[in-house]
Amino acid sequence: MKRSVLLAFAFLSAASAFAQARPKPISPAAARDLLASDKSVLLLDVRTREEYLEARIPGAVLLPYDAIDAASAARVVGPKDRTVVVYCRSGRRSAVAASTLASLGYRNVYDLGGIGSWPYGTVRGE
Repeated sequence: MKRSVLLAFAFLSAASAFAQARPKPISPAAARDLLASDKSVLLLDVRTREEYLEARIPGAVLLPYDAIDAASAARVVGPKDRTVVVYCRSGRRSAVAASTLASLGYRNVYDLGGIGSWPYGTVRGE
């Protein structure tokens, strides 16, 4: 009986931790409000450098989705409890990047999807 209770508790704990680590979708309006209310939130552009230079959301930091690993995430994102909002061109790469960050243990990851859904303006260049 004790073993069953311990196994059930372990399973529920693991399931809870997994559920908390999953990326959450966020709307452009909610992302704008979050970024305005908390200056520690990281806006992460996971497109290519060329796309980033062409147009990006103001304040975004570049980390291409295919370059995300434990070392690059630690360097760019920092602490695993930092809130991160991820976006790309259409939403596919942001979903991959958000899932990768969650699998690395980042707990507060939001997926904005594609930059095309951002109605609040972009900037160009470096």
